[in-house]
Amino acid sequence: MPHPTPLVECIVNVSEGRDAATLAAFAAAIQAVDGCQLLHQDSGEGAHRTVFTFAGSPDAVFEAAYHIYKVAAERIDMRRHKGEHPRIGAVDVCPFVPISGISMEELVARTQVLGELLGQSLGIPVYLYEASASAPHRKNLADIRRGEYEGLPEKIKDSDWQPDYGPALNERFGATVLGARPFLIAWNINLAPEVSLATAKALAAKLRGSGRQGTPGLFPGLKAIGWHIEEFGRCQISCNVVDADKTDLARVYLTSVNLAEGMGGRVTGSELIGLIPEKYLRKAGKAFCFDGSREGELEAAVAVLGLSDLEAFDWRERVLEELV
Repeated sequence: MPHPTPLVECIVNVSEGRDAATLAAFAAAIQAVDGCQLLHQDSGEGAHRTVFTFAGSPDAVFEAAYHIYKVAAERIDMRRHKGEHPRIGAVDVCPFVPISGISMEELVARTQVLGELLGQSLGIPVYLYEASASAPHRKNLADIRRGEYEGLPEKIKDSDWQPDYGPALNERFGATVLGARPFLIAWNINLAPEVSLATAKALAAKLRGSGRQGTPGLFPGLKAIGWHIEEFGRCQISCNVVDADKTDLARVYLTSVNLAEGMGGRVTGSELIGLIPEKYLRKAGKAFCFDGSREGELEAAVAVLGLSDLEAFDWRERVLEELV
């Protein structure tokens, strides 16, 4: 049996969601690399953040990622950056996901090479996370990002939080977090305009695995925060599904509907950020599909999760397998 072609996905998050010229420069940097395909671009003005999803051969994907960092170093000054989404630098986080033909161990080794290159050639402070983490306390993105860009000068005073590569501080760029990890689903649950930020934060705490103040939440495979997005005129529960195999989107969504109603609020739909593997979207629609077909399950998922709440959603443009 032939070995599958090595294929890697990168889902890079840059701290720019408003300047069209800068976003075009990022897209061009990805598209200029042979063997690399830009699959999706998702920008948020309120979050002041854009997620670029691209895939291809390992060499091509890592080359494109390096060019992304070069563009960010040239065009983004974090000293002037303000946005709703937590961030630590111009390229906030750069995860690499093995799709086929490459092991997590091989991917980890490549992230280490990239991290060292970014530190030496671009002067970027680099933290490795997830499978690439150099110590257990650096595995979790939220722990590395705690204090955000503004807190970096204080954070690096602690020897436990010196970057893995590069200088201790780069005031213009900030720092970056990169590493190899399993697939993660970025997904926001939309609340009605009248729902307060305090309610959004309380709902997030009930849903996420870490809960609040020592009391665990309902879904161990879920990270979530509550925030207000000005461009939508509403609050959202911003979710990262970190264990998609054990976390059913439909269960999370319908639980949020019930919890919100119990708190006098209302869920109106949800928003998928970037792409999603087919099996996870089909799983969400399976119980609501009567014919058991692939297309029926996908359409049911779009309906039950309210994915067209903020704008029209076409699963053919958002399912990973449809594009790669």
